[in-house]
Amino acid sequence: MASSAPASTLDGWVRSPFTGAGVTYDCFEKGTGPGVVLIPELPGITPEVLGLADHLVDEGFTVVVPSPFGVPGRPMTGGYTLATVARICVSAEFRAFALDAHRPITDYLRAVAADLSARTGGSGVGVIGMCFTGGFALAVAVEDSVLAAVASQPSAPFPLGARRVADPGLSAAELDRVAERADAGEVCALGLRFSADRASGRPRFATLKARLGDAFEVIELDSSKGNPDGFSANAHSVITSEVREGNSAHAARERVVAFLRERLERR
Repeated sequence: MASSAPASTLDGWVRSPFTGAGVTYDCFEKGTGPGVVLIPELPGITPEVLGLADHLVDEGFTVVVPSPFGVPGRPMTGGYTLATVARICVSAEFRAFALDAHRPITDYLRAVAADLSARTGGSGVGVIGMCFTGGFALAVAVEDSVLAAVASQPSAPFPLGARRVADPGLSAAELDRVAERADAGEVCALGLRFSADRASGRPRFATLKARLGDAFEVIELDSSKGNPDGFSANAHSVITSEVREGNSAHAARERVVAFLRERLERR
């Protein structure tokens, strides 16, 4: 079994600025086939995020990775992550601690999704969010072109207090709209977390499951003491840094691919 997570570089990725909702960020694009917007986890587009992105390309998707924070391609370190978190915490775009919050960055991401859908035949796209951006994928699913949303270890708002732990990570109005679309069969969602992950607690998943019902599939990986895969109690990044050939995180990543394929290739 490999001792490190799949990682990659920016080689072959086309970098271009994209403007939406009044803001401009660079986006990186590669691949052919149905569209997937991959929102990076903190601290940004790391080699592990690129490892996932290239895997999705290899699986037959057109992938766009926006870069709203961090330095694209820079490896994760403790200091780099803390600096990025500090920026996020004071940014009105991200509203890191707000309850029942609309986060303005998701307006930008909806524009990215709509543009990608239009450029890949107009048949709809998938969105993946991870860590702090996990819930963003669900907020972006307000956009009609989003057919599949993947919320991996959603961690916003930061879990300070019981109300934040259970907060779904999007506003009530946004969740109402996503639930309406889910009831109509227009969108499905997949949520992933480690069992001992305090940053992405079960109460948040319970909130989402109560509203989305069967349209929200939950995958919880065992990270309890003595678990078969040897995950630590601090295991967090389900489909990036914890993936090893043959372990349950690897299986979860493959379920994400299958889920996207089911939703995006059926039309």
